[in-house]
Amino acid sequence: MPETISPETTLCIATAVFAVALLVHGADHLRRGMDVTSALVNALGSLQLLFALFTVFLVFRRHPAAPRAAVLIGFASAIGFTVVHLLPDWFGPLSDSFIAAPPENRVTGFSWFAALFEITADLAIAFAGLRVLRERSTAIPA
Repeated sequence: MPETISPETTLCIATAVFAVALLVHGADHLRRGMDVTSALVNALGSLQLLFALFTVFLVFRRHPAAPRAAVLIGFASAIGFTVVHLLPDWFGPLSDSFIAAPPENRVTGFSWFAALFEITADLAIAFAGLRVLRERSTAIPA
């Protein structure tokens, strides 16, 4: 019978992918130019990056708070990036919509890949964190 991967190992793997997704998405923003997004989107993106990097640190230090941080940053980021990039431009300064983006926003196939990769990685780290929390809650105390 094949061994299953522990929830903690799954969280570490998901976090490594999450870190790569952060780099890819950030690279797309640098390629497009920071001037194509509003000050609000830039500020929220910077805040998200700080919390994301802190979460990566917690996970690889195997800190007890890491799974909760992974759940929070994962779901918050997935929702945020979906609202900002994948919904129509309904949210004014909170939008950097890729839907019918004007040419000056320099949205390419790579932009779509980066955003979808980021959202997928966000969900992966959140669900991996939930798996660790579920295992901890069902563990029988010694």
